[in-house]
Amino acid sequence: MVKWEKIENSKVSLEIEVSPEQVEKALGQAYRKVVKKAVVPGFRKGRVPRSVLEAKFGPEVLYEDALEILIPKAYHDAVEEADLQPIDQPRYDLVQMEKGEPLIFKAEVEVKPEVKLPEYRGVKVEKKVKKIDDTHVDAYLERTRQQHARLETVEEEDYPAALGDLVVMDFKGFIDEEPFEGGEAEGYSLELGSQSFIPGFEEQLVGKKKGEELEVKTAFPEDYREENLKGKEAVFKVKIHEIKRKEFPDLDDEFAQEVSEFSTLEEFKKDIKNKLVENEDNRAAREMEDELIRKISRGAEVEIPSVLVERELDRMMGDMERFLRMQGLTLEQYLKMAEKSLKDLRDGNREEGENRVKANLTLDAIIKEEGITAEEQEIDEKIASFAGEHKQEPEKVKEMFASQGRIGIIEEEVKFRKAIDFLIAEAEVETVEVSDGQEEASGEDAGPGEQETAGEGQEGAEQEPSGDGQEGAPAGDTGKA
Repeated sequence: MVKWEKIENSKVSLEIEVSPEQVEKALGQAYRKVVKKAVVPGFRKGRVPRSVLEAKFGPEVLYEDALEILIPKAYHDAVEEADLQPIDQPRYDLVQMEKGEPLIFKAEVEVKPEVKLPEYRGVKVEKKVKKIDDTHVDAYLERTRQQHARLETVEEEDYPAALGDLVVMDFKGFIDEEPFEGGEAEGYSLELGSQSFIPGFEEQLVGKKKGEELEVKTAFPEDYREENLKGKEAVFKVKIHEIKRKEFPDLDDEFAQEVSEFSTLEEFKKDIKNKLVENEDNRAAREMEDELIRKISRGAEVEIPSVLVERELDRMMGDMERFLRMQGLTLEQYLKMAEKSLKDLRDGNREEGENRVKANLTLDAIIKEEGITAEEQEIDEKIASFAGEHKQEPEKVKEMFASQGRIGIIEEEVKFRKAIDFLIAEAEVETVEVSDGQEEASGEDAGPGEQETAGEGQEGAEQEPSGDGQEGAPAGDTGKA
């Protein structure tokens, strides 16, 4: 039996009663556990009768173990009976525990709050699609051409280094005529114009020739990541050993055959345009989905639980940490460079976290209102898609998810996706053609569920090619120069 009441915000208090029969059964289970360790003179371990055990130590000797058996199940059953959705761990308070009497305890827990939904059908939203023309195809081709450039060593002794060239050099840095740690390298390759080194360094190498020795005078930025180098003026002694120039392939049929499965350049260009159009449509659709969900969730009335916001911030910080690792940085290094604390970072993302939580709660309420469910076949298809992306067997992935208790998460993702599709189908969508720069990124208030990962795994023709033919050019500030 359960009685419950709302006490504040999204917290509820439940008074739960467990029958004397269930209490007695749990006490019997507790006895079988406790007796194995009990030491009573005149009885072998594990052979002490329950009446003797309770007489010597009191009936309370079994209560703790009995409560561990009774409370979790009774709480779970009570939550289901009251149709509540807890979002945090409960806090228990024992009211009554006596032999032959019902167990009575209270549980205080935060639950999903009620959402007062706005009108979510027929919402007007624009799908802003950028027109793809030959200039976009040409730009992509040029990037591809840049990517497949070959570096050729310049043999002319009097050739002046230019932006885009790769300079192979030795350098040694000095501050106040003293060398500093990390300011020296031999045979280092630097692409001029890459902005890999501190400002002013690369520009002073432009026009220099093979075999030339020079001094480069510059200063470290005031926000440089190494505290002892911030704002310091430095002199680098540089010797140029080699200059490499990029040689670009001609845009012809031979180039198309080298970089694609097509025989002619025209076929390759047609395929590029088709992919650009398709990927632009996908991008515009994702942006429109985000805007639709933002519009609906802004109109919803709901108290946002702090526990969900903190949980979302944890997730956001985890995402950021993974992204930084891909860039070769730790979160601690980033915070040091940005001169922020972890609290500053969390507080700066708090509004976005609240918006994401509100969007999720709104979608969840729509799912409940519309009776949206996830069929087993749909869950299996979602798992199969994940397995395919990771080149794994669907059945093995499903077994792994089941063992980790993640099937429920997949089910929620399916329901969220169906809810979003439902809202789109019900919306008044106007497709608007925009020019370059007019389409607005919708990063703030990022949508929930699959919305945040809808673009993963896309190999879009509009994406920048990876790499540009450099040999060993650094990806950012090297810490050396």
